[in-house]
Amino acid sequence: MAIRYASSECAALLEELRARGPLVQCITNAVVANFTANVLLAVGAAPAMVDIPEEAGQFASVASGVLINLGTPREEQRTAMVEAVQAAHAAGTPWVLDPVAIGSLTVRTQLAHQLAAQSPAIIRGNGSEILALAGVGAGGRGVDSTEDPSSAIDAARELAASSGSAVAVSGAVDLLVGADGHRVGVANGDALLTRVTGGGCALGAVMAAFASLTDDALLAATAATGVYTLAAEQAAVQAQGPGSFAVEFLDRLAGITPDDVIRTLNLRPVDVSGRTR
Repeated sequence: MAIRYASSECAALLEELRARGPLVQCITNAVVANFTANVLLAVGAAPAMVDIPEEAGQFASVASGVLINLGTPREEQRTAMVEAVQAAHAAGTPWVLDPVAIGSLTVRTQLAHQLAAQSPAIIRGNGSEILALAGVGAGGRGVDSTEDPSSAIDAARELAASSGSAVAVSGAVDLLVGADGHRVGVANGDALLTRVTGGGCALGAVMAAFASLTDDALLAATAATGVYTLAAEQAAVQAQGPGSFAVEFLDRLAGITPDDVIRTLNLRPVDVSGRTR
């Protein structure tokens, strides 16, 4: 299958994001909130960590995009998530679901299935999370996947078709599937990104920012993943370890240019088995 998108389309979305500065509401986990906010600021968006009942729905109706991340779903936050998703759906605000650590943990698993039925623009997770959300897996080792992204390609395709969402499966090569079954791989990034708390979770917020710019959710997910992983690739060149990488990563997100995306984004076709070519 040929790649639908060109790197220039992803670069154009980055340029538009910088011009518009979308406002992204993040109902996310306590461990990653600060890093997520800094990532959004660095890339050119505006973060808003509005995650309490009554306010969450009000804000979702005026936000550019919304992130729902199930990392630490305390009771009050779960109520806020349901409220925000309902308001976003009613207002036509694109939102992203990150079903962190679902499968073996019952509260978040039930909530993830409930929310996934409310038309997220994008669902992103690791292979184990996507398999669990599709109902064919038991989850991973906490927040870590025990499955390669390619093993979740069928589940991602079925989930995308049933939910109408773009589905992004994270890994060494990120695999993305559209609601129509179109597939694309993003082969950028660096392993140091997995050694920084929030490295994956913050990508969901960036996807929400990009989703606010286009009705093509798969393009938004592809562009967000490309910009994010390219910044990680650039940051790793200067980093001495995870600590310096985190700082360099924010700097690279702020400094990455549309020309960088055009020149170095590595998009690959993905076959039906999940292998990239």
